[in-house]
Amino acid sequence: MKRRSLLIAMLAVAGSAVSTMSASAGDLLYTLERTTALPSTDTGFDYIKMQPGTSRLFMARLKDGLTVFDVESQAVVATVENSAGASGPLLLPEYNRGYVAMDDGSLLSLDLATLAPLQRMPLAKDGGLNSAIYDPYTRQIHAITGARPEQSTWFTLDAATGKRLKTTVFPSRKMDDPASDGKGRLFAPARKDGIVLVLDARTLKETARWAVGCAVSKVRYQASTHRVLGACATDTPTFFALDADTGRIVSRLPIGYGLDGFAIDEVRHRIVTSNYDGTLTVIDQDGADGFALRGTVSTRMGARMMAMDERDGRLLVVNAAFTNTAPNAKGETTKTYHPDSFVVLTYAPK
Repeated sequence: MKRRSLLIAMLAVAGSAVSTMSASAGDLLYTLERTTALPSTDTGFDYIKMQPGTSRLFMARLKDGLTVFDVESQAVVATVENSAGASGPLLLPEYNRGYVAMDDGSLLSLDLATLAPLQRMPLAKDGGLNSAIYDPYTRQIHAITGARPEQSTWFTLDAATGKRLKTTVFPSRKMDDPASDGKGRLFAPARKDGIVLVLDARTLKETARWAVGCAVSKVRYQASTHRVLGACATDTPTFFALDADTGRIVSRLPIGYGLDGFAIDEVRHRIVTSNYDGTLTVIDQDGADGFALRGTVSTRMGARMMAMDERDGRLLVVNAAFTNTAPNAKGETTKTYHPDSFVVLTYAPK
């Protein structure tokens, strides 16, 4: 991370936050309700996911494994066996299965009811998996590799059984989670190319590509408005909304620096991003094309991962203290996380 770019982005977000919040003084948007510390090693962390309709939060804590946390009791339920290296959980209650993308390139499957591991299947031989997503149209999951020098690989499996079906290679160095419209299309972000690929869900063949003008990292399909909602990371942190038929950009707004969490609150008509710079960016939605920056909520520096409890709209944000070394000759730094500093922050909507 370049310090100058981070500083500029943070100042820009701060400026926009001041001008927005002054229009509605006293509107807190979200307040910190609970802070719960968990035992941890010097590990980093990655994606977190709420199991729909339950109080269980699944947290990929890399070296510390897949931790299951009850958001009501604020206590750890279990750490899944054989889950060291957990990077991206996928929860499929309809099949009583969970799948976890692992940093050694394998895919872990587990029984959701008992949390017992079922299989750890080797997939990628050239590095870790970043995440896995489910497509309800084909009833398949796609496990996706992390950043690579030249191309991205998708491993397609049957969601009910975990049987491997096929492997597809894309000429993109970094692809993040695609979104399914549930009708036969996938919208796949190619981050380093600044485009969203529209794919046939059965064949994974490209049918269109839409330039968004920034490093697109998150996409979600919103059926009620027929819009693709997304956000970009790096030096141009941006929220955008696309027409799902044409790719036309209908809205674009600034967000905080270091995006990694993205939630849509359909009850409160909000989009929220969690950002490395220690902020939540809150955007109001009014119909298909009405989007407005509502404000910025402070969290903690580095708290980039977030999940929303759809039962009540609470946001769960995780973080750990860290130390960065001074930059070397190439401007690179090394991050070390502090043991026993991992926290779960619960933010209540207002």
